[in-house]
Amino acid sequence: MKKAWIIALGLMLVVALAACGGGNGGNSDNGGNGGTGRTSASGGAGGGNGGGSNSGDGGSGEPIVLTFWTLGNNNYEELAEEWNKANPNIQVTIQNTGDQTEHHNRLLTALSANSGAPDLFHLEIAFVDRFLEHEDKFHNLLDLGAGDLKDMYLDWKWKQVSNADGTFLMGLPTDIGPTAVFYRPDLAEAAGLPSDPDAFSEAISTWDKFVQVARDYTAKTGKPFVDLTDLMYNALRDQSDGEIYFSRADGSLIIESNAQVKKAFDITVQGIQEGWIAKSEIWSAEWYNDMNTDGFVVSLSPAWMVGVFKGNAPDTAGKWRIAQMPEGAGNWGGAFVTLPKEGKHPKEAFQFASWLLNKEQQLKSFQVGGLFPSIPELYSHPDFISYKDDYFGGQATGVAFGKAAERVKPMYYGPLHDTADGHVKKALRNVLELKADPETEWKNAVDEIKKLAAR
Repeated sequence: MKKAWIIALGLMLVVALAACGGGNGGNSDNGGNGGTGRTSASGGAGGGNGGGSNSGDGGSGEPIVLTFWTLGNNNYEELAEEWNKANPNIQVTIQNTGDQTEHHNRLLTALSANSGAPDLFHLEIAFVDRFLEHEDKFHNLLDLGAGDLKDMYLDWKWKQVSNADGTFLMGLPTDIGPTAVFYRPDLAEAAGLPSDPDAFSEAISTWDKFVQVARDYTAKTGKPFVDLTDLMYNALRDQSDGEIYFSRADGSLIIESNAQVKKAFDITVQGIQEGWIAKSEIWSAEWYNDMNTDGFVVSLSPAWMVGVFKGNAPDTAGKWRIAQMPEGAGNWGGAFVTLPKEGKHPKEAFQFASWLLNKEQQLKSFQVGGLFPSIPELYSHPDFISYKDDYFGGQATGVAFGKAAERVKPMYYGPLHDTADGHVKKALRNVLELKADPETEWKNAVDEIKKLAAR
């Protein structure tokens, strides 16, 4: 039975990763650590003496050595060095993997063998629901005192890694990926729209307003307003009331009763048929070319997409701004630090994790590594609000994304989310590329998701 769940989980990871393997950081819709797509910032380190409790192994003279498997681009190795200097009796060694598939499958292998798991594991959000189904494989951080830290973090982020009744916490929050509106004020102004971020946010403050602005812009200019179908759909989909395709209570399929999902599909179809959504695909050369020219005005993207824009659209540096999404915000990306139960030093591992992810260290991770913090108190920190991004015309982008982060609501995705979502995205591509009938495509997608849920 123990190996059976590992095999089943592995199969789900393969399916999910097939859907999120493309481009800069992948396109898993509820996850993705962003790869090179990180918000970058500069400035001095944000306080803290680098220390934790100097506890050791009970007097043997040998330091406790903790292994920490990390994922992607971050500054955790540098922070671990800082910790190690201040805590000679608790030493942390970092093993970093850049590939999500390899990283998570490596843990699966260790859990299956009951041997080789690390003391700390960097778990990406796209995989949380799959591992939460097997909480017995991880230490409950509430037993180690994590409850005292709850109020420090965003409530929705905390709930992402808790079980349904809140009695189990699998990890501490690291970074997040709140979604906002990347837009071109010059193109907006040329079409008679406001260019200031607050005024632009107000002009599109509801989805009805957004659709009308998009329609008018395309009618006036003959060019698309929005960059692509996937991000348009995601923006509306992630404003569902706590659940998307599956119920958190019992895992049952709720796609047909979730009016927000159908609304997301219908508005995206409307954009396709009326021509105000561009035809490029995410991570494609066409998309990069569009963002580097005047191919679209708006991209509904997460904070870490800043790095993608900077890396692929250098010619438009200074021309972009960040506004707020209509009717709320979503989240794409982020991770947690978990403690696999195989680890023999959970108390010390929790000490390090709680230090690594406290306010001072998260500020450093933002400044040095561009990891957007999950601690809302930082959004008003002087070092945070003073950062101005020249690529975005000197705008305080951290403040803008912080405002978005506080508009996100808790969301349950479920282990089969990525596969289910892929069927809806395929339906939208068929409408876009083949001019297929939208209602037929919707029905086909729902039927495929029903088959998926029944297996």
